[in-house]
Amino acid sequence: MIPTLQWTDAGVRFLDQTKLPLEETYVLAKDYREVAEVIRTMIVRGAPAIGVSGAMGVALGLLRSQAQDVEQLHHEMHLICETLAATRPTAVNLFWGIERVRHTVRTLSAQPGATVVRLQQAAVAEAQRLYDEDIAACRAMGAHGASLLPRSGSVLTHCNAGALATCGYGTALGVIRAAVERGHQLHVFADETRPYLQGARLTAWELLQDKIPTTVLCDNMAASQMRAGKIQAVIVGADRIAANGDVANKIGTYGVAILAKEHGIPFYVAAPWSTIDLATPTGEQIPIEERSSREVTHFHGRQITPDGAGIANPAFDVTPARYVTAIITERGVLRAPYGESMQSMRSASQSPSPATA
Repeated sequence: MIPTLQWTDAGVRFLDQTKLPLEETYVLAKDYREVAEVIRTMIVRGAPAIGVSGAMGVALGLLRSQAQDVEQLHHEMHLICETLAATRPTAVNLFWGIERVRHTVRTLSAQPGATVVRLQQAAVAEAQRLYDEDIAACRAMGAHGASLLPRSGSVLTHCNAGALATCGYGTALGVIRAAVERGHQLHVFADETRPYLQGARLTAWELLQDKIPTTVLCDNMAASQMRAGKIQAVIVGADRIAANGDVANKIGTYGVAILAKEHGIPFYVAAPWSTIDLATPTGEQIPIEERSSREVTHFHGRQITPDGAGIANPAFDVTPARYVTAIITERGVLRAPYGESMQSMRSASQSPSPATA
């Protein structure tokens, strides 16, 4: 349980993931604008963690508000939500987390006796509820997905979908953790994940904290390892999953999925139900964040590309559903055809999809 983020009386406390693995430091966001900056600069990252961070940002903004009445608080809430929603466009969890708190405040506002203080307290309680739900969801994903991984062998993962990408335990790495807890003898290959190196810096760091054997691969090494029979499964996280099962995840995931298909290796995606966006028909409609060119042109502050070279830095790509063996959620495991299995799982649940609520 790595303390990725935490609500405190002074503000929201974040583990600064830009400093890992060499330095474990924390950043305190004292208002919603600072939470937005933490999300934008990837001090906190990973779709589930961003979702809860967004919720806490709204709650913090409302708690710090000097609004004199409910109407004024609602006006401020709109600005707060818009500011936080503008930070990162791809991860649907961000909008889900923001909307959960906004919906709670709006619902309570319609009830007799609603006051600014009551709405502020309700917002904080809802944000903290999301934090607890995320940890429970990751544990449930691990329980559902552990049996899909080999009893012994190696698993490849891309980017970081672990405790650092959530409020604790992790999605893809949570499944790996759960399998190891059940006695699976696993070795993890972690793609370094250029250009931000989440695999090399973060995945390797947190798996080694759990004493799970880990080898870092450059992103262009996966094919040779698969061909040599060194990888038995691939498991990744997701930032948004369309209604047909197309998966948006960190750039490079699509290539890994194609390689896995070519070599007959199962390709699993682990993500909470809040990552499934039933309002988006296919991956073609998922917005892809384009990040600063400096992440490519510079490394540790030093320029590594020539002046004048064009730079592309899309943060995500979309893996078509046909390459996905299964999607692991806290509600269970989804199989193709994903449009049908998602609707069945949604109907079987007592609560609707947060992505379309």
